[in-house]
Amino acid sequence: MGNLLDEKRNEEYGKYVEKVTKKNNLLIACIKAFFVGGAICAGAEIVIEIFEGNGVDRETASAYTTLILIFLANVLTGLNIYQKITVFAGAGSLVPITGFANSVVSAAIEYKKEGQVFGIGCKIFTIAGPVILYGIFFSWLLGLGYWLLNVMEVM
Repeated sequence: MGNLLDEKRNEEYGKYVEKVTKKNNLLIACIKAFFVGGAICAGAEIVIEIFEGNGVDRETASAYTTLILIFLANVLTGLNIYQKITVFAGAGSLVPITGFANSVVSAAIEYKKEGQVFGIGCKIFTIAGPVILYGIFFSWLLGLGYWLLNVMEVM
């Protein structure tokens, strides 16, 4: 009897969720993501060109631009502006490095009330931790594969 009631409740809840969930137009969402992500990347290219125009080499200009993008994403996250951009643009604001910076700062802000160590210190790497872990692991794995191919004189 309880199982039948659970199924009925789950079915009613599913209907309720479907009724209140906002329907998104996939094409419009993709266009927004494309233009916002493109604007972020185009802005970064403009900053690189400004640095290069002032005599900075491309590699250093790119490093400075990365730092500027991370800084701006952190400030905009702290001011709760980046979240509004993400709601509008979806993946367009999450894919560039600014999205990664936003995810780290958001976790720190969310758990700030739990203290410096157990709040910010423990939770800041909630999203960044797996990215760093798997990034390092797969870099090591690819490096090992590259080394083996060189040892076997394939490359």
